[in-house]
Amino acid sequence: MKKLFLLSLLSLFLTGSLLTAREGQTILYTGKRELKAAHKPSTDHSKLKELQKSFSSPEEVTMACESCHTERHREIMATNHWTWSRPVVIDGKEIDLGKKNIINNFCIALTSNEPRCTSCHIGYGWKDGNFDFSNRKKVDCLVCHDRTGTYKKFPTGAGYPVTKETLFMGKKKFFPPDYTKIAQNVGIPTRDNCGTCHFFGGGGNNVKHGDLEKALSKPSKDLDIHMAVDGENMLCIDCHVTSKHNIKGKMYSVSSADTNHVYCESCHAAPVHANSVLEEHSGRVACQTCHIPTYARANPTKMWWDWSKAGRFDKNGKGIIITNSKGEQDYNFMKGEFHWEKNVTPEYVWFNGTARHTLVTDTINPQKIIQLNRLEGSYADRHAKIWPVKVMRGKQIYDVEYKTLIIPKLFGKKESGAYWKNFDWNLAAAKGMEAAGLPYSGHYGFVQTEMYWPLNHMVTSADKALTCTECHSRNSRLAALTDFYLPGRDRNTTLDMLGMILILLAVGGSITHGLIRLITKSK
Repeated sequence: MKKLFLLSLLSLFLTGSLLTAREGQTILYTGKRELKAAHKPSTDHSKLKELQKSFSSPEEVTMACESCHTERHREIMATNHWTWSRPVVIDGKEIDLGKKNIINNFCIALTSNEPRCTSCHIGYGWKDGNFDFSNRKKVDCLVCHDRTGTYKKFPTGAGYPVTKETLFMGKKKFFPPDYTKIAQNVGIPTRDNCGTCHFFGGGGNNVKHGDLEKALSKPSKDLDIHMAVDGENMLCIDCHVTSKHNIKGKMYSVSSADTNHVYCESCHAAPVHANSVLEEHSGRVACQTCHIPTYARANPTKMWWDWSKAGRFDKNGKGIIITNSKGEQDYNFMKGEFHWEKNVTPEYVWFNGTARHTLVTDTINPQKIIQLNRLEGSYADRHAKIWPVKVMRGKQIYDVEYKTLIIPKLFGKKESGAYWKNFDWNLAAAKGMEAAGLPYSGHYGFVQTEMYWPLNHMVTSADKALTCTECHSRNSRLAALTDFYLPGRDRNTTLDMLGMILILLAVGGSITHGLIRLITKSK
């Protein structure tokens, strides 16, 4: 209590400095990096004999690449982008997390839905649990290295590109790739290469992350100070540096350990702020908290997804789709009800770099909101910082008897039991849990869940970052963080009185000192 008292008094004295710190602030940039945006390949691939032929399949392109890059497939096969797996030890128990095992509140789960989900896998043919992860021919080199912008994977093709012309909404779409042209024009990954999957996760643009979307392909400084085409024009791999195809950075929706991070400090070495008070904040406040004041600034993001309302049809048997005035689907008979938001103010949590997850085998309490992932940390945790997050909320299917979350089979043919063909939740639950090798009681319900997504992109410049009063005021952004005393936001009669007395004493002392000097000088 004594420590808290002293810290609070100190904070009261600092508040005056904080409120003026932004004005005239200078940012000290002391980091070093070599940008890759202007990278030029050291090899002209169009002159390579191995690439001067017609290719009838993407696997043939892979083998042509490996004729020179002989060991790259081994590197790729050791990465999370290939395995979609993250083995970790939690409380002495080894658990395999990763994209292929985690439950989410978007499309729910990979198992039994592979051909749809694995359209973003860096391989070919992962259509069920029998995929051979050791087959080097199945590595997709082009999805990351295509520089023509013409290579597209088919949305339900288990990672394969389109192999024939396809009519889409009455127009020819997804033409067969010109493998020869693409192979002769490869290079390091661009924002578009990464964005092919990361901008459109969850079934559409900006559905998942809120801070990763197609507008970042060619953003302005107002959208992202780092990737701005009229600024530093940084590529994703300028921050997400890569060694032997292992790309730094990860999402806490699918991982838990405090490893393989990307840090702002990797480039912006301390001290960053000329103002010492602001610099002291960096010990407990993440850079992102001040420099990502809002997210989904260009296009809206989904904030709510209610699967319980899926399966509505009109009187003619046609699936109902409701689109709002902005062109967003508020309802889709295949997926349920959605809520979208734009220019969203983040929520804030204490985060120490580790997370916990609710697994499909865990027993849940359906009377409470289920946290699918929980970011660890508190004010008392010296490793934790205040971090901005998107919190995705919704309702999804669970087993009312076993009290476990359910993996439903959503995608597939009618005879497979897929929900999107039969609109039978009981059948979809039975087939999905069977594919996962897990029991199902035959009785389902829907439970509310939430999922936390730390924000890292859409970083603003210093002059557009948060002002001090946005936290240090009665209407503080940090209203939900109640485990510490925050000057300007919180009220404590005793501390406020003591603070005022000390301020008055300081002012009175200065006046008295000045008067004494005037009197003595006149004598």
